[in-house]
Amino acid sequence: MSDSKMVKSTDWKKSISQSLKLRNKKERHEFADLIESQNKLFEQVASLKTRNMQLTVETERLKADNLSLQIRADSGGEGGSPGGNVKVALLEQRLWKLSEELTEMHRRRGENAQQIIDLTAAMKEKEKQLQAKDSKLMDALAVENSLQAEIKHLERTIGELKETNQTVKDEHQALQVLFEDLTEKHCKLQRDKDELTARLVQQQMEQADILNRELANFIEERQLRLQEELAEAAQANVMVSEGDRTSRRFPQICLRATIPTKAQCKLDAHDGEVNAVLWSPTGSTFATGSGGVDGTIKLWNYYAGQCTCKGILTGSNAGITSLEYDPEENYILGASNDNACRLWSIDTQRLWLTLTGHMRRVSSAKFLRENSKVVSGSYDRTLKIWDLHTKACIKTILAESSCHDLVTLHGTHIISGHFDKRVRFWDTKSDNKSNEIELHGKITSLALSPDHTSLLVCTREDTLKVIDLRQNQVMYTLCDDNFKVGYDWSRAVFSPDGMYACAGSSDGTLFIWNIARGKVEKTLKEHTHSILACSWHPAGSYILSSEKQKKVVLWSDI
Repeated sequence: MSDSKMVKSTDWKKSISQSLKLRNKKERHEFADLIESQNKLFEQVASLKTRNMQLTVETERLKADNLSLQIRADSGGEGGSPGGNVKVALLEQRLWKLSEELTEMHRRRGENAQQIIDLTAAMKEKEKQLQAKDSKLMDALAVENSLQAEIKHLERTIGELKETNQTVKDEHQALQVLFEDLTEKHCKLQRDKDELTARLVQQQMEQADILNRELANFIEERQLRLQEELAEAAQANVMVSEGDRTSRRFPQICLRATIPTKAQCKLDAHDGEVNAVLWSPTGSTFATGSGGVDGTIKLWNYYAGQCTCKGILTGSNAGITSLEYDPEENYILGASNDNACRLWSIDTQRLWLTLTGHMRRVSSAKFLRENSKVVSGSYDRTLKIWDLHTKACIKTILAESSCHDLVTLHGTHIISGHFDKRVRFWDTKSDNKSNEIELHGKITSLALSPDHTSLLVCTREDTLKVIDLRQNQVMYTLCDDNFKVGYDWSRAVFSPDGMYACAGSSDGTLFIWNIARGKVEKTLKEHTHSILACSWHPAGSYILSSEKQKKVVLWSDI
């Protein structure tokens, strides 16, 4: 590379030298005659000037002689000698010739001066042409130098690209070897995975068989116990009270909800925040879900103004985000921040089923289709439908945005609220949404009215919206200057008679609105931190509220 550069450097120098010699040869030949002629003219002019000076001196001398002769002639008069006259005549003739010669010299001097002027103008014109050619030559040399520099730059670039190309080839070969190695490892891991999957399926089948046997035994024992209880009930009159365990299977009926006026019971339900609180369908018990790392669900009895814990459900690896009872109160469904939702048996207080498949936390889960299926919504922008018999996901719906809450309608329809301020309606028989409504704030919770004709929507713009599901439009907007929604998972609920709406504020105040009037009916203040969830008793006589710091308050009008 360096030798070729040296040869190229010598070649262009020789080329420039030859170009300069050729230029001198062409341009000096054209001006040589002119310069020689001009030099001769300068010599002639100098010679003529010298001759002119000599003639001038001679003329002056002759004039002096002539004057002297005239003086002599005048002084001599007519007596002058004939020889003297002859001499004067000769001198005059000579003077005449010198005058003519001087005149001729002046004429020739003028012609030479004109020739000098013309030659000078021609020489200036040639000099201008020469300067123009020099300028063009310099421009050509500058262009040539620029091209030479660009050639060198391109040569360096080519060299660098060759080195880079070689490096890339080496890296490609190394990556190819690594890829083959990783492919072999992947195949091995895939075989291991298939083997482990087969083992896991076998273990799950064995575990399912064990659970099925336990469930069959439990059902058989429960049936025997029910037969005994029915036999005893047939022989005696039983007084059914609100706190009696035997009344748990009979749902409460609310004719008209009452507005609580004070805190009846306060308890520290969990060690940290309480994300969820929910009355059972019969109102005999309620459940609370911990938002802390323990992820526990506690079941509580309420009787005679006292709340007592009747059991703790464990198995979740992170905080609980929502709770749902089945109508028969046999199971409780919980969504969790560990990307799963779980089903616990209430009677045995054991974890019965874990549904995993979401990529981010599950914000809500509800029963669907006569409790044989479950639908869950997640921050991974999907809704998943699970079959409880096969214990597997049977459909995944792409929801377009993070799901904050959902409810089910008529067993086949799903309504979901999302981060992008939209409420979406889904038909489980198809993969596409049937409708959507856009609001002005992120959706934090959804709740159905008891007659399933209205939807209560809580938003981060610090308002509650009541949507008519028959017309798919907002009927009422509930708000207050002091009401502030604290979190993206803050929950609001209808009263059992559908006349009131209840939600908690970020300052710990519980707000109760009269929906028809669109005004706040009552505010209750006992919490010191933001209220996250609330639940109205099925009979309409109590309200439960939970806060960011472990406290749960039961409100009553008694």
